[in-house]
Amino acid sequence: MNSLDALLTRADQLLQRLEHLIPQPPRPPDWAASVAFRYRRRGASARLEPVRHVASIALPDLKEIDAQKERLVRNTEQFLAGRGANNVLLTGARGTGKSSLIKACLNAYAPRGLRLIEVDKADLIDLPDLVDLVASRPERFIVYCDDLSFDEGEPGYKALKSILDGSVAQSSDNVLIYATSNRRHLLPEYMKENLSYQHTEDGEVHPGEVVEEKISLSERFGLWISFYPFSQDEYLAIVRQWLLHHGLPAADIEAARPHALLWALERGSRSGRVAQQFARDYAAQAQDARA
Repeated sequence: MNSLDALLTRADQLLQRLEHLIPQPPRPPDWAASVAFRYRRRGASARLEPVRHVASIALPDLKEIDAQKERLVRNTEQFLAGRGANNVLLTGARGTGKSSLIKACLNAYAPRGLRLIEVDKADLIDLPDLVDLVASRPERFIVYCDDLSFDEGEPGYKALKSILDGSVAQSSDNVLIYATSNRRHLLPEYMKENLSYQHTEDGEVHPGEVVEEKISLSERFGLWISFYPFSQDEYLAIVRQWLLHHGLPAADIEAARPHALLWALERGSRSGRVAQQFARDYAAQAQDARA
């Protein structure tokens, strides 16, 4: 082998190594494997992993959030029918059913072609590739990002902002983004930012550019659905629903009331998540007692 052949061989080996370092678009998964997928990036490669065991929560299981449920269900049905539908931001108190409501919608409408793709905040920068991947599919896709919030300068912020309502290219009509967050504006807010407000002589107040930037992303979601802390009666109603879900008789459910209140007091919260956790524990103890 002469020196030129050796050089070409080494160059070819180098190119093969570089190919593994160059970011690759995600490959299509087995779409029949599941109704829900997780987007995973490992190094330079990315893929959609089918979720083998999708959460089995149903819309009737969710209590005391009827108004929020009605709005999300209506938007999802419009999306499936090919009518006007909005990207949705679900915000509010923790453990009040934001994520559960999205999962319940998936279970309700999967037979009609609804699919869900869960994307971590760190991978939102790949949203354009993900939208291109599913654009030609007949199904309708919800891109789901849970507990969404950003710190200053994170790259996923601008990628999401562009996909929602800022790119020169129109987003595919078979994709919507459903996100949950405890922050209404998705970015941390600081007292010092109020110093950027300007007060004119006529009394008009003009928001500073820093504040405008912070609210610009959340404003791109066409539908905001707010969730609020539960009262004691609402919390107990949710406990009752979950105990029924676990098959407890009415007498056991009534006996569980003081235990449920103590559980919430110890946790410092009357959220739906706390109610579900109590019901799971109490039902297991009741089953052990009967055994």
